Amino acid sequence: MKMNQILKRLGIEEVNQGTSTGSSWLSSEGKQISSFSPVDGTLIADVQSADAANYEVVLKKAQEASLFWRNIPGPKRGDIVRQFGDALREQKEDLGTLVSYEMGKSLQEGLGEVQEMIDICDFAVGLSRQLYGLTMHSERPNHRMYEQWHPLGIVGVISAFNFPVAVWAWNTALAWVCGNVCVWKPSSKTPLCAIACQQIIARVLKLNDMPEGISNLLIGNAAGDMINNDKRIPLVSFTGSTKIGRIVSSAVASRFGRSILELGGNNAIIVSKDADLEMSVIGAVFGAVGTAGQRCTSTRRLIIHEDIYEILKAKLVKAYAQLRIGDPLDQNNHVGPLIDKQAVEIYNNAIAKGKEEGAVFIVEGGVLDGDGFISGCYVKPCIAEVKNDYEIVQDETFAPILYLIKYKTLEEAIALQNGVPQGLSSAIMTLNLREAEQFLSANGSDCGIANVNIGTSGAEIGGAFGGEKETGGGRESGSDAWKAYMRRQTNTINYSNTLPLAQGIKFDF
Repeated sequence: MKMNQILKRLGIEEVNQGTSTGSSWLSSEGKQISSFSPVDGTLIADVQSADAANYEVVLKKAQEASLFWRNIPGPKRGDIVRQFGDALREQKEDLGTLVSYEMGKSLQEGLGEVQEMIDICDFAVGLSRQLYGLTMHSERPNHRMYEQWHPLGIVGVISAFNFPVAVWAWNTALAWVCGNVCVWKPSSKTPLCAIACQQIIARVLKLNDMPEGISNLLIGNAAGDMINNDKRIPLVSFTGSTKIGRIVSSAVASRFGRSILELGGNNAIIVSKDADLEMSVIGAVFGAVGTAGQRCTSTRRLIIHEDIYEILKAKLVKAYAQLRIGDPLDQNNHVGPLIDKQAVEIYNNAIAKGKEEGAVFIVEGGVLDGDGFISGCYVKPCIAEVKNDYEIVQDETFAPILYLIKYKTLEEAIALQNGVPQGLSSAIMTLNLREAEQFLSANGSDCGIANVNIGTSGAEIGGAFGGEKETGGGRESGSDAWKAYMRRQTNTINYSNTLPLAQGIKFDF
């Protein structure tokens, strides 16, 4: 089978353990995790999760490596990250295919996710020479002030199943060039993608004669709890649900640690009467059904001006009728499966809840069965007319359910857009410059991402990624997000022959 060959090339056949300090893999007494593909229900492999003893070995190795790694010059750290990016280029097809098969997203999206890893490596290489601090004029004569940035030490990364490799890379590529070492706890739903990444970076580190402990892997939920409560880990970056994010945030804050939280999204596109309707349909459909609605930036709500509501609704119904659902490795298909049967149950419950609250489904949902759908994880993308205050609309459902809401004025539309607990991504479709600028103003979208004439889904490496409110407020990837992985230090140097004291205080000795 082709997948067996891919696993072999990625080095996964050599490993059945979920704990690594680099090229070393540790045996474990932890529970067994079975990775089944949502594509066809096949068992891909079993992995032994990390136990408490493994965790201590990993943390000690990470501490030792941190003392070494922080003293490697930034550009040299950047060069190792560059080599990692090159190694990803060489194995992009294999890793992208594994992402698609283990997670269920389309092959194009799997390959695109690996490309995001490559892109963040390129970004981090440049950053490794630009970890700038400011200089300030001192109010005291013959004094110099400046600030500099130092590594934090160990960064914990807890990632989610929907982007099983890219989000880890966003964090680690930046953390590495900033002089930190990383401990990664991936989703237990996609452990093999994590093992593949660890094998790739381990080879790069070994070629550069780097010690164990720079890149560490701990698979299993117990490891996540240990990371959150460990004072040796000053920063935890968590990607996942708002519910679990509250637990992570509380645990890390209780020990005065830092956290980067990338939590739920309940993203909306406002479609103005002055919108390009063809572009609006494309943006809405991809945003709603891409990755089977399992992106944190997936389009959940479509807020449509009343003058074009019926026209756009008809176009959406027509577009949904043309969607092809099936094996995501077949590039002719648009929509793959949900991650597992638990996700299918959540999808079904959301539809039932919506109908109880008064939602009118203009495109019905349902679970697909029969040939090609034997995993039981394939569902129909659906569309419902709703009110924004429905409880199910206020929640985020990680599935391809799109809610339509009607509006009269732009002020009303923005209020609807902002009227949910989450604040990740948002968009407006309009050719009206005043509407676009109002949407982007301080009185407009309250989200961390606000787009004009593109959808809510996806983000570029160059911009900081993250959201507000119950999305957590974290920022990853581009811009100055690197500062979250470092500690700031203000320095003052006195090169005079006197010591002036604050507020003019004098001591006579």
